[in-house]
This record gives sequence, C-alpha cells and structure tokens, in this order.
Amino acid sequence: MKYRILFVLFIIGMSPAIAQNTTSIKSKKHSFTYYLSWGYNKCWHTRSNIHFQNLNGQVNPKTGLVDYYDFTIYKAKAHDRPNYEGIKDIKNLTIPQYNVRFGIYFNDEMNDGIEISFDHTKYVMSDYQTLRLVGQIYGVPINKDTLIDPNKFLHFEHTDGANFLLVNYLKKFNLCKSKKEWFSLSIVTKYGAGIVIPRTDVRLFGNRINNKFHIAGVVVGVEAGLRATVLKYAFVELTSRGTYAYYINSLVQGKQNGSASQRFATLQAIITAGIQVKI
Repeated sequence: MKYRILFVLFIIGMSPAIAQNTTSIKSKKHSFTYYLSWGYNKCWHTRSNIHFQNLNGQVNPKTGLVDYYDFTIYKAKAHDRPNYEGIKDIKNLTIPQYNVRFGIYFNDEMNDGIEISFDHTKYVMSDYQTLRLVGQIYGVPINKDTLIDPNKFLHFEHTDGANFLLVNYLKKFNLCKSKKEWFSLSIVTKYGAGIVIPRTDVRLFGNRINNKFHIAGVVVGVEAGLRATVLKYAFVELTSRGTYAYYINSLVQGKQNGSASQRFATLQAIITAGIQVKI
C-alpha cells in the first residue's frame, strides 16, 4: 500500500514538469518543404531478350498472311534518342528525354521525404544487328542467327517513352552551407518503385503501328547525386539513376494483335533544376 501512495505522490510532484513538456511539444511545429523540378537525361540500356507473341491469327493487309508468331530474339542491343535540339524551342520541351519530379521533405532538417518522379527515357533497338531468333513465325519453326532488317522483318522502339513512373523514398545528407544559408550542398539518395507506361512503335513484317500509351510493367530504381541550393528556394541536382524494368505486356500491333515482353536495366545521367518552398 505504501508503494502505491509513494507512486501517486511522485506523479503529483512530476505533473507540472510533464504538463510543461507536453505544452512545449504541442507548440513546436514541424514544417514541410515542397519542391518541383524539371530536367533532362542521357541514358544507356543493357542488352535484353525480347519475346514477341501473337496467337490471335490476324491477317496482315499488306502481306495477306496470318500474323501468327511466337518467337524470342536474344541479347538485343539498344540505344537512346536524346533529341536535345528540342530544348531551345519552348514548344518542344517534352520531346527530349526529360525528367520531372515533385517531392516533400517531412522535417525542418529536410533529411527524409517522398518523391514522385517521371523519367521520359527512350529505348531504340538497333537496326541491322544479327541476333539469335528462336520460336515460330506463321507456324514455321525457326532457330538461327537472323539479321534484324527494319524493312523486311522488325523495328522496335519505345520512343514516345520507355517512361518510368516511380514513388521514391528520399534521404538527404548535408555536406556544407554558408552562415546565412544563401548556399548549401547536399548528397541526395532516392529508392523507388513504380510502373512503366511506354508508347511502343513497332514495324513488323512490313506493317508499322505507333501504339497507344499503355501500362506495361513494373520498374525499380536507385538514384544518388548532389543537390546545390541557392537562396533557400532554388536548387540544381546532378544525379545518376539505375533502374531495372520488366515490360510484361508492351503492345506490338495494337491491343488485340500481339505483345512483347522484355527486361533491361538503364543507367541515367540526370540534371534537373527546381524550386522549393517551406510551409
């Protein structure tokens, strides 16, 4: 019983300090920092195996043959298409390989946050390479090295975008800043996952279709680099990002006439500029 009495007296004695501390916590407001940025990238893609399949048997109006196929080309080489010349014309800002980000830092130190990023990268499978082709075309089995001729056989690209949409966790490490904070330099890291939304342009057996934008698969990515902030509101980021994308169902000859699947990694060199506001 005496221990209960001592405990009650202790709580009564500590109550002013607890109340004062609680009031202090409630009165402390944590600000959020919102930012928006825009920039451009240069990217490199790994080789990949691409599986093409159409079992619906649609008639090709140009050849008169039934486009029935199920084949894989192995270790296809691809490159990007930056189109940097579009940057000088404000009407064409979205033609080059661009990056746009919107993010929120959750604390006053701006160490942790969340970012939504959209990377407009382009993937162009190189023409006239000789690749192993295994499967069947028009019901005829095939297993041989084949010239990828864009006029007679195949041209394949995601050039209205391979298009990576990711949600990223942000972590920032401050390196240095001036006394009045007119300039600061930080390391930024980002870890994310999301979806791919390509627009796939395909020429197959002489028939070309630039397909619609389409959610085709998933992607994960890691990014790191430097952020330089000037006058607290403007910043520039210079980063590199590695992504691994799995295109499960890219359109080939329209929504009902074939699909392509592939996996490849991409390395981006990115420069973006933006503004941030603390609220």
